[in-house]
Amino acid sequence: MVVMARLSRPERPDLVFEEEDLPYEEEIMRNQFSVKCWLRYIEFKQGAPKPRLNQLYERALKLLPCSYKLWYRYLKARRAQVKHRCVTDPAYEDVNNCHERAFVFMHKMPRLWLDYCQFLMDQGRVTHTRRTFDRALRALPITQHSRIWPLYLRFLRSHPLPETAVRGYRRFLKLSPESAEEYIEYLKSSDRLDEAAQRLATVVNDERFVSKAGKSNYQLWHELCDLISQNPDKVQSLNVDAIIRGGLTRFTDQLGKLWCSLADYYIRSGHFEKARDVYEEAIRTVMTVRDFTQVFDSYAQFEESMIAAKMETASELGREEEDDVDLELRLARFEQLISRRPLLLNSVLLRQNPHHVHEWHKRVALHQGRPREIINTYTEAVQTVDPFKATGKPHTLWVAFAKFYEDNGQLDDARVILEKATKVNFKQVDDLASVWCQCGELELRHENYDEALRLLRKATALPARRAEYFDGSEPVQNRVYKSLKVWSMLADLEESLGTFQSTKAVYDRILDLRIATPQIVINYAMFLEEHKYFEESFKAYERGISLFKWPNVSDIWSTYLTKFIARYGGRKLERARDLFEQALDGCPPKYAKTLYLLYAQLEEEWGLARHAMAVYERATRAVEPAQQYDMFNIYIKRAAEIYGVTHTRGIYQKAIEVLSDEHAREMCLRFADMECKLGEIDRARAIYSFCSQICDPRTTGAFWQTWKDFEVRHGNEDTIKEMLRIRRSVQATYNTQVNFMAWPRRLASKSQDMSDLAPGQSGMDDMKLLEQRAEQLAAEAERDQPPRAQSKILFVRSDASREELAELAQQVNPEEIQLGEDEDEDEMDLEPNEVRLEQQSVPAAVFGSLKED
Repeated sequence: MVVMARLSRPERPDLVFEEEDLPYEEEIMRNQFSVKCWLRYIEFKQGAPKPRLNQLYERALKLLPCSYKLWYRYLKARRAQVKHRCVTDPAYEDVNNCHERAFVFMHKMPRLWLDYCQFLMDQGRVTHTRRTFDRALRALPITQHSRIWPLYLRFLRSHPLPETAVRGYRRFLKLSPESAEEYIEYLKSSDRLDEAAQRLATVVNDERFVSKAGKSNYQLWHELCDLISQNPDKVQSLNVDAIIRGGLTRFTDQLGKLWCSLADYYIRSGHFEKARDVYEEAIRTVMTVRDFTQVFDSYAQFEESMIAAKMETASELGREEEDDVDLELRLARFEQLISRRPLLLNSVLLRQNPHHVHEWHKRVALHQGRPREIINTYTEAVQTVDPFKATGKPHTLWVAFAKFYEDNGQLDDARVILEKATKVNFKQVDDLASVWCQCGELELRHENYDEALRLLRKATALPARRAEYFDGSEPVQNRVYKSLKVWSMLADLEESLGTFQSTKAVYDRILDLRIATPQIVINYAMFLEEHKYFEESFKAYERGISLFKWPNVSDIWSTYLTKFIARYGGRKLERARDLFEQALDGCPPKYAKTLYLLYAQLEEEWGLARHAMAVYERATRAVEPAQQYDMFNIYIKRAAEIYGVTHTRGIYQKAIEVLSDEHAREMCLRFADMECKLGEIDRARAIYSFCSQICDPRTTGAFWQTWKDFEVRHGNEDTIKEMLRIRRSVQATYNTQVNFMAWPRRLASKSQDMSDLAPGQSGMDDMKLLEQRAEQLAAEAERDQPPRAQSKILFVRSDASREELAELAQQVNPEEIQLGEDEDEDEMDLEPNEVRLEQQSVPAAVFGSLKED
């Protein structure tokens, strides 16, 4: 049962409440100005009918008209109550009036203004909404306008009212000028391009402007160029030509696009000749190949479109004669443009670097068949290129220029060009020297030999002020007298055209200036030799030797000594010996071999054999280690031929001491073989025993096989046992270095095992490989244990198989070596097979007095 009650207050006789409301009413009566009490009461009445809830809000706001919480909740509730009604319902007007009453007290609250404006936008009341936005901006402080403007701008863009929107945006830009890009985009979308171009130009010229979209100043400038060039009929308030040309001075790395934009503006405006002038100006001024390519492609496309439009117009109108002439003119212009492309591109490269010699030569080649253009190009080139800044050799321009006149029969002009070239201050002396040589070659080609000699003598004459060849502070004209190129050509001409004395004077002058090369010295000496001045040629060699040091003097010494021996042979032996000693004094080991062999040959043919052997012996010490083996071979061969084989024993011993292990091993084998041939079996066995100390049985099986064969042929049981004992001893010595020796074997074994695996199994089978390797090592160690004697050992057959020899070479454990009879018997048991030896009768004279009765 709901108990209804009325307040006893006379001012509100119509107020009705339920029994559950009494506690809240009593609390309000006690604290009628408490917002919390009213909010608790309102929260409790959320499920009540809307009029009663609104009545409760009105009671609260009457007592607390400045409470933002109450107004915010009340307005939100009123808007929710009419949300699903038609906008023409009178309830909307009641809600609007409620908002207006709220703004009497809450006009500084932007949230309420935003909610009210959004509510009005939903109603579609454009003018009322606009005025409300204006009231909000006037009521709120400037610091809170940024909260209103986004909704305001969205409202302006949502209706096709460009004038209203423009005025609103203008007001907004006064508050936020950095949002100009948004305004420009709106102007573009509303087709107000003139004002958009003005705003964009203002933004581009403002150095402090920072784009919200992250665009650079060049990107904004490019947008402006596209806008004004593509819409010439809509953008009237800006000077397009001046704007784009201003961009050309600011953005020098993007000239191609800007030039194309300017030409596009004139094309769209209908000024085709002006556009063509712009293109021509662009291709004459751009500095990079990229910009040139952009401009040229756009220019060619423009000409093609003009030709296509003219052909289409002519076919539609039917006029023939006048249109044919105009069309032919346009086609000729287009063909000329295409043919000019290589030359225009070359001009671009020369604008980048006007001192690029190779590009000037290419430009001349492009003018092939047009002499006047070639002459103008060469003239411009030699006037433009600075020798100190040139890329390439600047003298080639002068030489090519003179060659052009020469090819066309104008020798006087060619001489004038080369004469001017000799006065140019080149950077390098070699450039001026090349010019003088070309002067001489020009006269030689036309058989003016005396003039060629005169020019080269003039070039090599001493200047008034002498300077060093590499003194950069002096002009090249004062340094060219030391140019070897000019002197070499003069020497060749003097040999061919001059006298003996003049040629000799030239060579002497070269040597005096100390600019000669070993080849010049050799040429001088050969020239004197041809004219039978042998001692003079030897003096030339001596002068050349004094100029150079090793290794440059190597060729001079070799030629000098060869010529001296060929001239005098053994007649001046002591002088030849002095020359050889002088040559070998300070000679590097790299070049000593040839001189020592030549010296030894001299002694063999004209001197004493012991002197030759002494030279060979010195040679084995003086040459490089890599050449010592060859030198010892020559020494041994010559000693055997001169003194006999027995004389080589000391040489072999010396070689074995000096050479590396590998070469010493070969020497030992040859030494032992020689002793065998001489019948010195004990000597050979001693050599084998000595060599065994440097022969690891695991890596030098060939040596041990050779020694074994030797013992089979010449030895007995004792010698074989001694060989086996030595082998085990050497094996034990090398076993102390097992870590060093096992590593290459391990690598070889592992690589072999890896090759048998599949490509994807190498990683997972590493442990398996290690286990297999450990088992193999254990098996080898077990096999190395010496077996017990089974039978008496005899000599091994000479035709024993490889497997039998391998069993013979099995190694025993070095820790179990014993020197006794049992050990000897064990060694004898290593022979796999017994061979019955044939017995031969011994002559009685061998026994002498020992013969039995």
